[in-house]
Amino acid sequence: MKKKFLLIGLLTFSFFVLFSYFVHKNLLTQFDFDTTVKLQDNISRRFDATFSFLSDIGAFEISLGVLLIFLVFLRKIRGIFALGFFGLFHLIELYGKFFVDHRPPPEFMLRTQEIMNFPQFYIRAENSYPSGHAGRAAFLSVLIGLIVLRSKKLSKAQKGLILSFLITYDIAMLISRVYLGEHWATDVIGGAILGASLGILSMVLL
Repeated sequence: MKKKFLLIGLLTFSFFVLFSYFVHKNLLTQFDFDTTVKLQDNISRRFDATFSFLSDIGAFEISLGVLLIFLVFLRKIRGIFALGFFGLFHLIELYGKFFVDHRPPPEFMLRTQEIMNFPQFYIRAENSYPSGHAGRAAFLSVLIGLIVLRSKKLSKAQKGLILSFLITYDIAMLISRVYLGEHWATDVIGGAILGASLGILSMVLL
């Protein structure tokens, strides 16, 4: 099983590299703009606060806290490797935002509201690729989801409930980043692919 995780993880990461090349070459610009316009035209402004709340709970600090709590409950010393891959995600995110030429959406598309006012860690750069929020959500969901599927202590109903929650959370997070004008669709897709690939690779060492 670990060999399968390694192969799938490496293939997914390779796809991220290829996708990043397409983004850097601006081959998906029209797709980005059209997707943002469609989401903002078809989703009510009443959801601004809800989606903005997702921005807060998807922050680095909260995501790290969730990961640490999960690893404590997992009771495996090898969980330190999952933390390592979580850190690696942010190093690659930093690299992408400095070297992949992809500007964020213009100010007039921004709909984010300030819901929770507390200090946060941000990667500040002129470019927006890949999305850190999307990547963290995908990393945590893939890691937790795979461990849940592997568990012999949980019933099928419990597994289904947990996986349904993770999928719903991911979809809401990915949509929120584009709808709020924080990221283009390709930023979100790239971040999710990167986060998922590292989440899968974490399973090789757990």
